[in-house]
Amino acid sequence: MKQITDTILMVRPVAFRMNEETAVNNYFQKELEGDDINSLAAKEFDEFVDKLKSVGVNVIVVDDVLEDNTPDSIFPNNWVSFHQDGKIALYPMFAENRRKERRLEYFARLEEAGFKITDIVDYTSAEEDDIFLEGTGSLILDRVNQKAYCAISPRADEDLLIEFCEDFEYTPVIFNAYQKVEDKRLPIYHTNVMMCLGEEFAVICLDTIDDKKEQKNVVKHLKQDGKEIISITEEQMHEFAGNMLQVQGMAGKKYLVMSARAHRSLTDDQIRRIEQHCEILSSEIQTIETCGGGSARCMMAEVFLPKA
Repeated sequence: MKQITDTILMVRPVAFRMNEETAVNNYFQKELEGDDINSLAAKEFDEFVDKLKSVGVNVIVVDDVLEDNTPDSIFPNNWVSFHQDGKIALYPMFAENRRKERRLEYFARLEEAGFKITDIVDYTSAEEDDIFLEGTGSLILDRVNQKAYCAISPRADEDLLIEFCEDFEYTPVIFNAYQKVEDKRLPIYHTNVMMCLGEEFAVICLDTIDDKKEQKNVVKHLKQDGKEIISITEEQMHEFAGNMLQVQGMAGKKYLVMSARAHRSLTDDQIRRIEQHCEILSSEIQTIETCGGGSARCMMAEVFLPKA
């Protein structure tokens, strides 16, 4: 098994804006004025893709469909995950207007690119019971040690997480993570805004795990698997410093991909510690982050499928 891949699926936006249906529990989203939000987001998207390609990451770009009116399609990692045994998982989405993002014709593009799909495991019927698990937004997968870290929230149901773990042979590491919203502690909508897992390290905001037992348990699992823990503050998390993804480029060179905003928020010591493992690759995606309430990691669906 491998933890990182050199192939990423990304969806170019055509109707990007702040999604009113997700704003109810994504406290990172903000409204931006202006009519050209989508064109700004598309420009940021294209520059981000160019940066990934320039270091040898294989980026498969698919275009969203305007008629579907899917403002968050730029974040495909929430509805799909691709696995080394050829399986694909499809996930139930909290916001009704995000369910149209699941476009199975994208899989034909992967097959054209030489990837093999053996099975599709579909959890989407859970939407009928208002049960959700939003892909690798909710699940931080340690693919090598087969552990699934998950912060329970309205978008991450514990029973469905356990079902996923049984189907894909992962051990669940379950906890609750909170952020401060107007003097209240409210659940963080996706685990991947407070935690990122690389081959040899984890960038994590432990301060969001209020329960000390749960916090200790997460640390125990990370240490058990030899991960260096690089802690970030809640303030840095709000700059999307937890929303990162390690990828592989040319000649096996490794990169930690993040937004320019996340990069700017890091201390010299945090940067030094990350750079002991891999190079940092950052891109300016301010419009996408502000309106979408997600960052670099959310834009990349990692492809681990075997070659046909």
